[in-house]
Amino acid sequence: MDTALAASTAVKDRYSQAAQAQEAALCCPVDYDPRYLEVIPEEVIARDYGCGDPSKHLKPGETVLDLGSGTGKICFIASQVVGPTGRVIGVDMTPEMLQVARDAAPIVAQRLNAQHGITNGGPSFGNVEFRRGHIQDLALDLDRFDETLAARPIENAADYFAAGAVADALRRDAPMIADDSVDVVVSNCVLNLVASTEKAKLFAEIYRVLKRGGRAVISDIVSDEPVPAAMQDDPALWSGCISGALTESGFLQAFEDAGFHGVRVVEWQSEPWRTVEGIEFRSLTIEAYKGKEGPCWERNQGVVYLGPFKEVLDDDGHRMQRGQRYAVCDKTYQLYRQAPYAEQFALIEPRASIDLDDAQPFDCSRTALRDPRETKGLDYDATTEASGPTCAPDGSCC
Repeated sequence: MDTALAASTAVKDRYSQAAQAQEAALCCPVDYDPRYLEVIPEEVIARDYGCGDPSKHLKPGETVLDLGSGTGKICFIASQVVGPTGRVIGVDMTPEMLQVARDAAPIVAQRLNAQHGITNGGPSFGNVEFRRGHIQDLALDLDRFDETLAARPIENAADYFAAGAVADALRRDAPMIADDSVDVVVSNCVLNLVASTEKAKLFAEIYRVLKRGGRAVISDIVSDEPVPAAMQDDPALWSGCISGALTESGFLQAFEDAGFHGVRVVEWQSEPWRTVEGIEFRSLTIEAYKGKEGPCWERNQGVVYLGPFKEVLDDDGHRMQRGQRYAVCDKTYQLYRQAPYAEQFALIEPRASIDLDDAQPFDCSRTALRDPRETKGLDYDATTEASGPTCAPDGSCC
């Protein structure tokens, strides 16, 4: 059997069973804010499996996509965090998990609306929906694809190839998750379940659906050293969130390779969840941002890295020493105004503002200091020569 297919089959079978009866061995225990659990049906909580809580990093009003949403616990927590003006979409491939989540959705919405005194009309907590698909192929809605195949069943080779064309048309014309459409992608202990051959596609899909300036907040299991092939070929270890894990450094690198910037570990489980054949497996939560692409223009802006390290290297290759004033392009300058950099840099406006229409290309392949005279205050007179102290007739000087 194809490796990717074998991994998918093992995961689907195990999680189908776990949707019907709780399995304690799936991923590690997580403490969630009990305030958010009160309105969630017990069958959702009992059959939810994860290793972190990315929902604690969300903000009101955001559109959130949860990958591998399972029975929906993170979605229902996220619904409360983003509030009635926000929106939450859960994606999962397991029908049994989705059925539990979809059955619970109106119950959670009703309880939240009653809790907050929301009646008919205006924004409400009916802000969660669930869609069936593979998280490494967020463009193909499997429910819609099944409807199409039911009308045109596959009976021969020609039908098989025609079905592939139909799937491509659905991805193009009616994507399950559109390009640049969500503020935050979250996931809880699911990325490791995707076949190794499809992980690059998975990270590319996360990047595709995020808006510019959006971010991913992903909790997953990682290993402290590479997982050997024999363990990767074990279906029980794979479906148990073990043998599909990326290494600690490989997890971070996957975000970088997909184009993300500002990648950082926001939660690190100090004690390993499990140790198998001497390899430690633990939970990490990563935050990463989309939006560093674009042209570089010279507008005479400067930045100063504030510390605490002696120097840093950013995602565009700018190496900056603490306390030095550096020249940056307008794109980098605007990035540093926002999370996660805002508290790390002092931003210095140019002495003479340059309109973007008049700006010249900036060479971002090198790091150069910015002349202080380019960024002094507007009241600075560049033609004034330095002089000695001014003295009054009585001999006093200032």
